[in-house]
Amino acid sequence: MALAVTTTSSSSTAPSTSFFSRLGSSSDVKAPQTGSFRFLDGPHVSSVVVNLTQRCSSVRPLNAQPQRNNSVVPLAATIVAPEVEKGQEDFEQLAKDLENASPLEIMDKALEKFGNDIAIAFSGAEDVALIEYAHLTGRPYRVFSLDTGRLNPETYRLFDAVEKHYGIHIEYMFPDAVEVQALVRTKGLFSFYEDGHQECCRVRKVRPLRRALKGLRAWITGQRKDQSPGTRSEIPVVQVDPVFEGLDGGVGSLVKWNPVANVNGLDIWNFLRTMDVPVNSLHSQGYVSIGCEPCTRPVLPGQHEREGRWWWEDAKAKECGLHKGNLKQEDTAQLNGNGATHSNGSATVADIFNSQNVISLSRAGIENLTKLENRKEPWLVVLYAPWCRFCQAMEESYDDLAEKLAGSGVKVAKFRADGEQKEYAKSELELGSFPTILFFPKHSSRPIKYPSEKRDVDSLTAFVNALR
Repeated sequence: MALAVTTTSSSSTAPSTSFFSRLGSSSDVKAPQTGSFRFLDGPHVSSVVVNLTQRCSSVRPLNAQPQRNNSVVPLAATIVAPEVEKGQEDFEQLAKDLENASPLEIMDKALEKFGNDIAIAFSGAEDVALIEYAHLTGRPYRVFSLDTGRLNPETYRLFDAVEKHYGIHIEYMFPDAVEVQALVRTKGLFSFYEDGHQECCRVRKVRPLRRALKGLRAWITGQRKDQSPGTRSEIPVVQVDPVFEGLDGGVGSLVKWNPVANVNGLDIWNFLRTMDVPVNSLHSQGYVSIGCEPCTRPVLPGQHEREGRWWWEDAKAKECGLHKGNLKQEDTAQLNGNGATHSNGSATVADIFNSQNVISLSRAGIENLTKLENRKEPWLVVLYAPWCRFCQAMEESYDDLAEKLAGSGVKVAKFRADGEQKEYAKSELELGSFPTILFFPKHSSRPIKYPSEKRDVDSLTAFVNALR
């Protein structure tokens, strides 16, 4: 069905590329005049003329998601909704072309290309910036959210405030009741504290998302490179989704847009304050990255925002599955504690952390260290796998730290914990994923695990100095 728009005033105009050059504030966006709604019948094509208002978006329900009512939610601007482009497009090249583009320009391009077949994934946190950018383009847009049933009350109140502020209806997706019931009856309400968050997230988030995306050809996320150094540092502004399928099914049937990929968190918050939009009240209480209530907590000054999510797990595992495509094959192996190995369980790549200031501990050496209750010096030990790219990335900073601590009374060591040592390291040394860094105090046999994703010299030094 082709979509056409008319209005009762000739003064209302469609947005154009010149919009970006003249955008100064939200007051620059003029409300279109109200039009009419009618159907035109024909043997091959139908057209729809839709009643329009300024701060509203077109909503065609996502696949398997019932409509909230029989009415058509008004569009956001007086424009002709484009047809989805057919054929193959080089989205890698498009990502390069848009690498230095503003979030507003990227959002405009996404909405222009996919029209009603694209939707914004709204989590109830800073993703409200995406909705504001979409509103500022003047184009129709859709918003959906995953209601896991375990969100904070403040998040639900934000959903309501956002709907009223923009005059939209958020399309909510819910987990399958039978699957949730089976999980809770079998493993209890808080099993994720014992065996990891992946299973619960799969039931409450990933599968509902999969159903939602099957009704789309593209989706828009609020991922940023600075959110998680381990898993999001290389995300492009647009990509073929490597995990989920879209409306047409099969590999390559869904496009993923990340308009704020290159924006840092401070700039996002400056934008939200400037535009005076609704935000989650939890942010003022120390919450930065917000998910489900049992799995989210405030962060302290100096902590990375993702440290408030799934804090009981290793920092590198902090993806719920919605963006699993961020993890490369070797990353997935790392999260599972595995790597490319010979038949005897030893990794094929060359060893790392070979500085003369870093002591190499054998299995017997690390066992003896754990048994000592009165050590002469404290020890800092990294549990690593040489094939792990995160271990490789921190090699220089760890070697520099070892040189800095030489002669200070702190021993710096490494223990290779992959292969046949993996099970021992997981059961006795708190290994979650690589690298895991442990500090052994002088007068305690119990090691202290380094909780942060920051592995630069200054952060590691601060950790050591706080405990020795």
